[in-house]
Amino acid sequence: MNHPLPATALQLRSLIHASGELEISLVDEPLPVPGEHEVLIRIEATPLNPSDQGLLLGPADLSTVQAAGSPERPVLKAQLPAAAMPAMAARVGQSLAVGNEGAGTVVAAGDSAAAQALLGKKVAAIGGAMYAQYRCVPLSQCLLLPDDATAAEGASCFVNPLTALGMVETMRREGHTALVHTAAASNLGQMLNRICLQDGIGLVNIVRSPAQAALLRGQGAVHVCDSSADSFSHDLTEALVQTGATLAFDATGGGTLAGQILPAMEVALNRNASEYSRYGSPVHKQVYLYGGLDTSPTTFRRNFGMAWGMGGWLLFPFLNKIGPAGADALKQRVARELRSTFRSHYAGELSLTQALAPEQVRRYAQRATGEKFLIKPN
Repeated sequence: MNHPLPATALQLRSLIHASGELEISLVDEPLPVPGEHEVLIRIEATPLNPSDQGLLLGPADLSTVQAAGSPERPVLKAQLPAAAMPAMAARVGQSLAVGNEGAGTVVAAGDSAAAQALLGKKVAAIGGAMYAQYRCVPLSQCLLLPDDATAAEGASCFVNPLTALGMVETMRREGHTALVHTAAASNLGQMLNRICLQDGIGLVNIVRSPAQAALLRGQGAVHVCDSSADSFSHDLTEALVQTGATLAFDATGGGTLAGQILPAMEVALNRNASEYSRYGSPVHKQVYLYGGLDTSPTTFRRNFGMAWGMGGWLLFPFLNKIGPAGADALKQRVARELRSTFRSHYAGELSLTQALAPEQVRRYAQRATGEKFLIKPN
């Protein structure tokens, strides 16, 4: 279906004022003309990922959320705690476009043959500013979707799928043989479980409730540890003994969880050690913090020997590290397994205006399992 192109289109913006007030609004932006190797996409679906909410909402106190503007052009306002303002200094006064990824139909294309070949096709794209009715992106940031795929099916092609594949690729490149993953009942966690089952990789899934544990076991997960259970430390250690996992990806970031995983790895490694070492096991244990679901300080007690590491891991630096060919190989697997390994589930759909409604913001800002939303800008 052909859609006449407007002169301007709506884009969602997030602004923090020097006064400490967060303001989220919709602005009219001129429609860009694609360059030679670019395409213009009519965005039909874009997910509200936790990584998007960090930019969208910042550290705002959501108990202060208020609606302003008009029904057609709503404005959302909230106050930031004074203690959070120093960390926001670099973005004060900047109206920032939001949305890491999305999918839609290519409605205009640059002059190159590769760009013209996508005209009228449905693609997924990454590159920011996706909470908009139209988005112009380079070809390198697009993924051609299967002919019968919907935009909703392709909307989450990049962040979660490539993060899950990136974890497995990091494991292989760093010489580990199995993985630990926290917040494992999330969309991302369910994808990672399917990848590991398909590829024969040991995976220890850490969840925070019996219901989440049952969800993953129902999907074939072998090793599921509930952090709310009294037996969590024992269960985690036994799962590590069985899998030999020495690499963990922690979505919580803060709190004590990373500091519980490392000593459990040490105990598991020493279970079969042939001799005692005062410095602990010589096998390197690594925890990567890749999310911030827990905003409290990361705390741990060093009772896991000397062969260990704790650091940050982000998708885009990893993709840059493995280069275009390595990244393209991961993207092609996502396209092949879009409706199986990399399928996503959403709790509901929102228009751009609905995404600014206080009651909706409070709901999706909880980042609860099974409560991921899809924005449909058009």
